[in-house]
Amino acid sequence: MTAATVSRRSFLAASLAGGVALTFEARLAFAAPGKAEPAMLGAFITIAPDNTVTILAKNPEIGQGVKTMLPMLIAEELDVAWSQVKIRQADDNADKYGPQFAGGSMTTPLNWLPARQAGAGARAMLVAAAAQQWGVPAASLTTGEGAVRHAASGRSITYAALAPVAVKMAAPDLDKVALKSPKDFKIVGKAMKGVDTPAIVRGEPLFGIDAHPQGMLYAAMVKCPVISGTLKSFDDAAVRREKGVLAVVPITDGEIPAGKHNAVAIVGDSWWRVHKAREKLAVQWDTSGFDGFSTDGYAAEAKALLEKSPAADLFRAGNADAALAKAAKVVTADYAYPFLAHATLEPQNCTALWHADGKLEIWAPTQDPATARGDIAKVLGIEPGSMTIHMTRIGGGFGRRLMSDFMILTACIAKALPGRPVKLLYDRTDDLRNDYFRPAGWHRMTAGVDASGALVALKDHFITFGASGKPMRAAEMRATEFPAPVLPDVQMGMSFIKTNLTTGWLRAPTSNAVAFVFQGFLDEVAEAAGTDLPSLMVKTLGAPKQLPPEPDDTPFDTGRARGVIEAACKFAGWTGKRSAVPGKGRGFGFYFSHRGYFAEVVDLSVSDGAITIDKVWVAGDIGSQVINPLNAEHQMQGAVIDGIAQAMVWQPIEQKAGAVTQENFGDFPLIRINQTPGEVAITWVVTDNPPTGLGEPTLPPVIPAIANAIKDATGKRLRSLPLSLA
Repeated sequence: MTAATVSRRSFLAASLAGGVALTFEARLAFAAPGKAEPAMLGAFITIAPDNTVTILAKNPEIGQGVKTMLPMLIAEELDVAWSQVKIRQADDNADKYGPQFAGGSMTTPLNWLPARQAGAGARAMLVAAAAQQWGVPAASLTTGEGAVRHAASGRSITYAALAPVAVKMAAPDLDKVALKSPKDFKIVGKAMKGVDTPAIVRGEPLFGIDAHPQGMLYAAMVKCPVISGTLKSFDDAAVRREKGVLAVVPITDGEIPAGKHNAVAIVGDSWWRVHKAREKLAVQWDTSGFDGFSTDGYAAEAKALLEKSPAADLFRAGNADAALAKAAKVVTADYAYPFLAHATLEPQNCTALWHADGKLEIWAPTQDPATARGDIAKVLGIEPGSMTIHMTRIGGGFGRRLMSDFMILTACIAKALPGRPVKLLYDRTDDLRNDYFRPAGWHRMTAGVDASGALVALKDHFITFGASGKPMRAAEMRATEFPAPVLPDVQMGMSFIKTNLTTGWLRAPTSNAVAFVFQGFLDEVAEAAGTDLPSLMVKTLGAPKQLPPEPDDTPFDTGRARGVIEAACKFAGWTGKRSAVPGKGRGFGFYFSHRGYFAEVVDLSVSDGAITIDKVWVAGDIGSQVINPLNAEHQMQGAVIDGIAQAMVWQPIEQKAGAVTQENFGDFPLIRINQTPGEVAITWVVTDNPPTGLGEPTLPPVIPAIANAIKDATGKRLRSLPLSLA
């Protein structure tokens, strides 16, 4: 292989999302003439002698479609046919590929321009190589399907054939490289099937649970049932006598003080054997200080706190109490939502190998390999650069696999057993009881409307989980929660409850709960004002404007919000009138999250207390371009179904004496096909804004829309999740 490093490297900082930078390395390496070796163009593109192009997908694939979408952007600007493209999953290497994570619907906003510029920069160098070889101006050349053409002479040359010349070309400035006009897109905007779909259907080993390096051992763990508890002692004599057991190792997930352990791993030649051997382990735990937490205790404490003043201000403007005293009507209601687990279909798992030279190799279904790298290094006392992390496909994450615990535990086992790869696999009970749970919350909402039916004042006392005046991870709420920023008199405050539960982000974090509270309550306010929720929203939004964002956030555009509200109502034929058919109900919900604006209408039926979702209409604004319409449709339908599950199917995580009580899907059921809508209809509101992601923003509005539709059908207002008429 002949390689050359150009004298100038172009770096593009993508400032589309809070200043997070994505860098593309302009380093070129091409196959030497006459040798059947692939030609590497930059970090992401490899051109084979047969003119096929392999593009690396840099981010974790969690079902959101980025393994197809990101290469689509590169292939579009490289100007190759999609049939020429092969896709390969990259390993974790932030220095080479830039940020690699799956979370917050960030992949599209972070990569929309940089990925296209990487492809366009490579295309520009190939064109320059052809121009030099033929002695013609680069401007006289065109590209298409992996070839450069000169119309005047009728000449054509493949990208692969240009490699020996292109290696001598200077790298272009990616800030100035020409990009295609959307009207010329041949790949972007077209429906593309998921690149892994055929392999998944065939059952090929793509997922973390499928990893099986040669000589692999298996591990199961016994973990302290009380979260935050630690290991006192254990007797493994009976375990070691079990057939196939090779080792018993105390380990930690990094969530407890350094030097302590909160789990014991049993390692052997069969997962079933080590799983069963756990029953023979005699273990004592130190749970003092953590065994007093319970679901009933949280509810009682929240009830008491709601009767007091908030402990801390979240947002305050004007004088809410004075405005409420003068309001024509005042509405007050309490809303609540429970702790939830992620319940991924693929349980947590990781495979690790501690090499003789002290380096660690990992195979993991991780959403955030860079954070995991740092967390593992801290716990094991090694350098982050001494690890290789292979990112496998993820069989469900929804935020759960943003956490590093399952990788840290496995790394601890691997370090204790150098030279043999070992896979730690949670069973379903391990998974449910050792999650990073969506936090519960309680809200006392109060609003005032004037004589014209306009919303003029708002109060919210939010009871959440935290300590020292700060909410825990995923237990926070935005100070700019709509409609607070557009009202003259607002008081939003918080009070805090302590818990030993580990908390974390669940798909559409915070939004999945707060949308239910605010849109459900505003439906009540609209009813008191003699109008419907869409009309109240439009009136409250006012003239199009951008509301100032919180730090590291994006502004809220009231015009875009109004656009999707009006589109959804038109799409669904919304009249604002109560259904005339007994047992039939219609509800509306809107929410802005993860840069996406979504409004949804739900039609449902109620019979003998059973709720059936008949149809959901969705209007979404994610900017100027839907990159892969097929995948976008799947994402939206999936998010709606996920929202229905959160609203009606998933049961609250219950805790007694500091420990979670759920064991399996029998007491934390997943949504079934007969509980899904007959149809999820989708329409787009295209605006002149940079494209944004779709993994999360479709989910939040469906939850309040269901609650509001139940009220329409039955006259009963449900103010706590899960929604049930039983």
